[in-house]
Amino acid sequence: MKWRSLEESAPALDVRPLREIYAERKELIGKYVPAETQAIHAQAIAELKQRKLAANILPVGSNAPQFELPDHQGTIVRSSDLLAKSRLVVCFIRGRWCPFCVGQMEAMNLIVAQIEQAGAKLVAISPQTVKQSFFMHDQHKLRFPLLSDAHNNVARQFGLTYRVSQQQKAVYRRAFVNLPFTNGDDSWELPIPATFIADRDGTILYATASEDYTERPEPDEIVHFLQSFQ
Repeated sequence: MKWRSLEESAPALDVRPLREIYAERKELIGKYVPAETQAIHAQAIAELKQRKLAANILPVGSNAPQFELPDHQGTIVRSSDLLAKSRLVVCFIRGRWCPFCVGQMEAMNLIVAQIEQAGAKLVAISPQTVKQSFFMHDQHKLRFPLLSDAHNNVARQFGLTYRVSQQQKAVYRRAFVNLPFTNGDDSWELPIPATFIADRDGTILYATASEDYTERPEPDEIVHFLQSFQ
């Protein structure tokens, strides 16, 4: 399924809070997705919560791992270069096939200028290949880099990774979500969605994650946090 960009789907930008956009998407899922499929996804989320993945991510005050990753055009982006000039906002997402990731990226796209005015840069990291990141960046007219984290090496350092359950694999396959193709490996490993803000010395100032992929921080929350340092 193609999740259309805001420009494609409506004559005006959707500036509603992210929670309202997500509520609408959840309503559509509840209406059109079979109940047994919804139950499998709910069970997968419950199992991740039992493992308390979100409670064990890198905490505020720790040092953010340095990374060198290709962006959507294949250009290597180094966190050290970004932090030499500004604070850094990093969003970890699952990929272009996830409607909630798309919604978050389009919402973050609307606040890029505010993030930069507050003295920071924004990047998003996913395990999808450079080609898939290019497609996502182009389709949704994003104004910030999408970085490809092959084999989830960086996400693992932040404490975010998990393997998709067998039941969820079957659901994804039926929905033509081919993670081995999209991510370029057969690990079926994904990051839980997370957002970090690192200070220029690499210290993590803000950290949030959720085992529930339908929960993400509001973009305004990120902006307000950055503005508190000005």
